[in-house]
Amino acid sequence: MLIKNPQGWEIPESLVTPEDLVFNRRGILRGAGAIAIAGLAGAASLPASAAEAADPSAKLYPVKRNASFTADRPISDERIVTTYNNYYEFGERKNIVAPAQKLNLRPWEITIDGMVEKPFKIDMDGLLARMPLEERIYRHRCVEGWSFVAPWSGFPLKALVDLAKPQAGATYITFKTFLDRTVSPGQRTQIFYPWAYTEGVTIAEARNDVAFMVTGAYGKPLPKQNGAPLRLALPWKYGFKSIKGIQRITFSTTRPKTFWEVTGPSEYGFWANVNPEVDHPRWSQATEEVLGTGNRVPTKLYNGYAPQVASLYAGIKGQQLFR
Repeated sequence: MLIKNPQGWEIPESLVTPEDLVFNRRGILRGAGAIAIAGLAGAASLPASAAEAADPSAKLYPVKRNASFTADRPISDERIVTTYNNYYEFGERKNIVAPAQKLNLRPWEITIDGMVEKPFKIDMDGLLARMPLEERIYRHRCVEGWSFVAPWSGFPLKALVDLAKPQAGATYITFKTFLDRTVSPGQRTQIFYPWAYTEGVTIAEARNDVAFMVTGAYGKPLPKQNGAPLRLALPWKYGFKSIKGIQRITFSTTRPKTFWEVTGPSEYGFWANVNPEVDHPRWSQATEEVLGTGNRVPTKLYNGYAPQVASLYAGIKGQQLFR
């Protein structure tokens, strides 16, 4: 007889977050009311033919769910996750669905360079053909104090590392997003930001089983406003470590200066691991509002993934580990 010991983040699949709610930022932080989503639903419910025209990978989804990765709370409604987004390339408000649609997903070429066996470029569909696609249910925690649970589709980051064949001395990976001011109002008007958006991880973090590259959501290709065609998911970190629209992946021995680390060094460090005991300089991190519920709940260390990732940070002191 097989006896399964449930992990700390697991829940019954039958539990689903109520529909029809989406919050603005100030409402989230104060636990206030929902805002209407009229006009946005169409972006999430395109006919199959239109979806395939926008993203030729549509035929690959849905993919098989990996039952090893689930969450300790209900899956958030799709309309919440796809209409409440931090994506500064398309504006500082959460509702950036409309401007994000200007981003062209094909052709989409990804450069893999730096300390690798042989630098190369690969188009998005070629990458998808070489990766083991699966679905995982992950928690997402924003440093602003809100959270959701999403069924992401994609592949383990370590599979991409293996494809890149890094040299033995490589210790860091730098990710850069697209830079196209013709479609990105943020890159065009917010000239004080250090575009293109940059994030980084250690090779050890990248090889952790939980690190994931996202290409889809809710059984479909990833919407543009969520970071299509390729974004990062490190669910034990604050959401600003989830870079979207990735076009360059560089291996090196140098720890990269990330976008928010450059923009706000007194508030955002390289590591950005979730820790409810270490406040952001301007607000508490002890609790979070779960989108679609109106409820605040206690935040968990490493966003509930401590058993899988805590060993990565043993002995690291004084480096803004949890901001």
